[in-house]
Amino acid sequence: MAHGFTGLDDFVLDQRAVPAPGPGEITVAISAAGVNPADLKHVRRAADPALLPMPIGYEIAGTVTAVGPGARLGCGTDGPAALGRRVAAFRVHGGYAEALTFPAADAFVLAETVDDESAAGLLLAGCTAAELLHRCGATAGQAVVLHGASGAVGTTLLQLARRAGVVVIGTAGPQRQEAVRRFGGIPVPYGPGLTARIRAVAPGPITAALDCAGTPEAIATRLELVADRARIITVAAAPAASEHGLVFLSGSQPDSAAFRDGVRGELLHLLAAGALEVPIARTFDLRAARDALELVALSGSHGKVVLRISGPPESAAPRDESTR
Repeated sequence: MAHGFTGLDDFVLDQRAVPAPGPGEITVAISAAGVNPADLKHVRRAADPALLPMPIGYEIAGTVTAVGPGARLGCGTDGPAALGRRVAAFRVHGGYAEALTFPAADAFVLAETVDDESAAGLLLAGCTAAELLHRCGATAGQAVVLHGASGAVGTTLLQLARRAGVVVIGTAGPQRQEAVRRFGGIPVPYGPGLTARIRAVAPGPITAALDCAGTPEAIATRLELVADRARIITVAAAPAASEHGLVFLSGSQPDSAAFRDGVRGELLHLLAAGALEVPIARTFDLRAARDALELVALSGSHGKVVLRISGPPESAAPRDESTR
């Protein structure tokens, strides 16, 4: 829970009772929770003391342990909730926990082929990636530039674009070129001369520029490459979007929230079918949640960081799984 708005020092692991589910709700014993920069950003943007303490964490995987009257999973598409079902959920509030009660409509049944960590790490980044690709309007055979292509959003977008036949030129650091290539992108390293390098590998005109990095270099490059500013889309640079008339996307926007809610089931279906991979960079014990969030929000990570919550006790120290 966040007991203040200034940063990680305000985050405290509290003992709190889990309420019984009311109508349309379920309680889930959480096995894994995704860690995202938004977990810290949303706290820092708040200011109303009445919101404190604020629950942290938006995506989880776990097992249903209690069911309220009329609870149905997946916005009605997965049928009535049932005890013992493994589920994944996104846009919950308070995923950094051992158990959580929330609306059943935000939970989707997990296939046996899907592990809890991948399920817990898919939906926030996956829904963001899906919306970026959707909003840019690129079709099969067209080329787009993606800044920040080796991160959690970027690698998911690369996979979705490959399925759609969209060519993605992905910018990333020198050590992350192979990760971009592995997920279907054409890798280009950051640094001076970036625009020329992108043009050199592009198979044709650049249709759109998508930004998950928010750096000055990314902003300058996409303004050079794409004339139509409605097709320059960022999830990482709101001030630049406002200054230059670009498109800024956020899950707090009603249209974005509706799109992301609608695509959750499809993404989990692709994960179950082996058509999507969630590259897990590291896992942390719940007791080390602040360390996990510091890595993701302040230091950066290549791939998804996940909290492991239930199961055999483990050390609070992180375990490197960057080879997954």
